[in-house]
Amino acid sequence: MNSPAPQAQALLFSLFTPEGRENPYPALEALRRIAPVYHDPDLDTFFLTSFADCQAVLTDTANRTQDLTWCEENLPDWREHPAADFFHSSMLRANGADHTRLRRLAGKGLTPRRVTALRGAVERITDSLLDNLADATSDGGTANFQELVGYPLPMAVVGELIGVPEADSDRFRALGSDASRLLEPVRTPEDWARADSAVEQLREYFLELTERRRQEPADDLATALASEDAGTLTEHELVDTLLLVFVAGFETTTGLLGMAVHALLRHPEQLARLAADPGLAPQAVEEALRWDSPVQMTERIAGRAGIIGGVPVPAGAVVTTVLTAANRDPALHPDPHRFDVTRTGTRVLSFSSGPHYCLGAALARLEGAVALRRLLARFPRLASAGDPVRRESFSLRVFEDLPVGHGPAAAPSVKLSGKAAA
Repeated sequence: MNSPAPQAQALLFSLFTPEGRENPYPALEALRRIAPVYHDPDLDTFFLTSFADCQAVLTDTANRTQDLTWCEENLPDWREHPAADFFHSSMLRANGADHTRLRRLAGKGLTPRRVTALRGAVERITDSLLDNLADATSDGGTANFQELVGYPLPMAVVGELIGVPEADSDRFRALGSDASRLLEPVRTPEDWARADSAVEQLREYFLELTERRRQEPADDLATALASEDAGTLTEHELVDTLLLVFVAGFETTTGLLGMAVHALLRHPEQLARLAADPGLAPQAVEEALRWDSPVQMTERIAGRAGIIGGVPVPAGAVVTTVLTAANRDPALHPDPHRFDVTRTGTRVLSFSSGPHYCLGAALARLEGAVALRRLLARFPRLASAGDPVRRESFSLRVFEDLPVGHGPAAAPSVKLSGKAAA
């Protein structure tokens, strides 16, 4: 029997093409079928595409993220890159006691009670942004959903959580995108330059914010972490924690909002079903996360030698869990390529799993459900108005341009800011 390796590598590398970035699922399905645990010799990484294998790796506390210890061995010039210092020392990549300490402190701002208390702000901000969308499409024109809602909603909400004034938030869109270049599996010198510059600017801003909050306390995460009794955060850790919560809080949620709307527009029967039963909004959000996850993959370092899916994996090996493939694993979700807002029993790895499960998952889900309910109440004939454009990224699946408008015979929209819309 011929080895599946050449075919598996061809499938894997096809994901880096424009066609593969747009629709990776046929290649991922084929890869899961022929080599669910595939070691690529060129990238020296084990790629996992089944839900069970991905979840097992993510929840195994012996496995580690790529922290500064990893950098010493694999990225010797990391000290020359502020972005590397940030990503590999922050809560995102820290391990063990450091990760536990940073996560516990950051979690003060994302308790279930705090997230519930933010619902009113999420509804108010959503209504205001939908007013802008209504104005932009009132004469039958079209608008970029991401520009008017997808980006500003999560930026404003996480700004409310942290304490970033609304007037400051616009400047962060490009900086967040540039900082996220370090998540790409292959980074060019331009990626490094953009990420380093963005991290330096963001660090400067959040240092100033923490100093301001010590003088002018408020009911926000910046004040809580900057207070004297916050814990054992150094000034460097404090700034980087706020930076991480802010950028992660809007980058991935922007992806979720755009992909949820896009999926509904591609499946008008599902859009009609959700419009008729707004109570399905949380299920629709979960299905959108399963259908097209904002984060395509995440890596771990094997903490010990073992067997994954029948394949020997040595200690210290890089293991890449392909979240988008896991979410469409037919072993867990029957008919996985069908988008169905009434699907039940959905389990997704879109927010990772285990020790590094996303702290902001509940807030992202809240924003998604509120946005979908209110969007369809305001725009019952919402329709696609052109081809969407994705960001040129391999790791993050985010729309930059999602043109929308009114379908035939659309009723005029009524502004509802400050009112209790459905």
